[in-house]
Amino acid sequence: QVQLVESGGGLVQAGDSLRLSCAASGRTVSRYTMGWYRQAPGKDREFLAAIRWTDGNTKHADSVKGRFTISKDNAKVMVYLQMNSLKTEDTAVYYCAALIRYGVRPDYWGQGTQVTVSS
Repeated sequence: QVQLVESGGGLVQAGDSLRLSCAASGRTVSRYTMGWYRQAPGKDREFLAAIRWTDGNTKHADSVKGRFTISKDNAKVMVYLQMNSLKTEDTAVYYCAALIRYGVRPDYWGQGTQVTVSS
């Protein structure tokens, strides 16, 4: 079992920055690749970025590349999503996830944290 708890969401203005955090725990958490997803109202859940605990290799979706950056702290078992130059269309619930490898559906999800970007 893996437990994921997101934090750091909130209400910001367009152009602002925000950093989301994900606290990961569980005996098998190191076996997983960690990812960030988001879901806006009326839309499908969207992959944003992923990172491997082992070598720090990352992937970012084209839609956020250059604005969003995923990172990790192995000692704290934390994963972060730094979001810069936020736009109103970034408004969504953001989820942390654990997936066995890139490109597959995650096995575990956090409860989500709301990010609202106002104009």
